[in-house]
Amino acid sequence: MYITEQMYLYAKQRIEELLPQTPDDMPLEHPLMQELNIVCSIVEDYENEHFPIGRPTLGQIIADAMSEAGMTGKQLAERLGVSPSRVSDYVNDRAEPTLKICRQLCSILGIRPYEILEEHPVMVAESEEPYGRRARHKDNS
Repeated sequence: MYITEQMYLYAKQRIEELLPQTPDDMPLEHPLMQELNIVCSIVEDYENEHFPIGRPTLGQIIADAMSEAGMTGKQLAERLGVSPSRVSDYVNDRAEPTLKICRQLCSILGIRPYEILEEHPVMVAESEEPYGRRARHKDNS
């Protein structure tokens, strides 16, 4: 179903009207709850199409975790055993951390490993070669 901007704006307005009328303990089968579900879906679908939010970069994940931990780049560098400029490179997406550094980041900053590994290449060794590159370029002769 194609959702027009007019439908989207109406759905947003209707959500504002319905929220005060739908307490948390209202059964999902109640007509107001069903309507709220429908208009929420309209808003969500429209926003996903017109205002997509991309996945955060690895640098953003690290920066957010540092902020939550109240840690400076210098403090993180000391804990990782790297220079502050190297941490800056990670945070600003100018360099990818090695697998060893990723493990340390997870431990120090409380980042879940899948947040780092899901869509971000990880370097295997200090040579900064992306994980799996050797296997893809290996000569099978």
